[in-house]
Amino acid sequence: MTGPVGARPLGVIRLFRYEIRCWRDGHIPDRAWAVSPPVSLPMSRAGSRALLAQVPDLPRHVWGRDVFGIGDMWNSNSVISWLLTVSGLRVSTLRPPQGGAAPGWRSGVVAALSRAEGQCAMTLG
Repeated sequence: MTGPVGARPLGVIRLFRYEIRCWRDGHIPDRAWAVSPPVSLPMSRAGSRALLAQVPDLPRHVWGRDVFGIGDMWNSNSVISWLLTVSGLRVSTLRPPQGGAAPGWRSGVVAALSRAEGQCAMTLG
């Protein structure tokens, strides 16, 4: 799955596209430089599969832009918070590592909640 970086029209050029990948036994090359160890989330195997099944439905917002006008840009943190939110996890209880930040987190939550509201409106209407 890909989306544009910087400005939507630039997305036609490979250099200005981001890519979301998901693969079994994946490897994060820069994990050694993480500021804290990974956080395990309370999720069953079926829940994990359901979360991964949502990846193709990720919004393809412009990377690095404040899509919702909330002072928070769309980025990798947005992708994670979107997936966790649509999977039903309570992201409000999650915090970045000590001294860390998670710019883009709120954008993902807002996108997920907007999606949920739209689905409810469609079902009710």
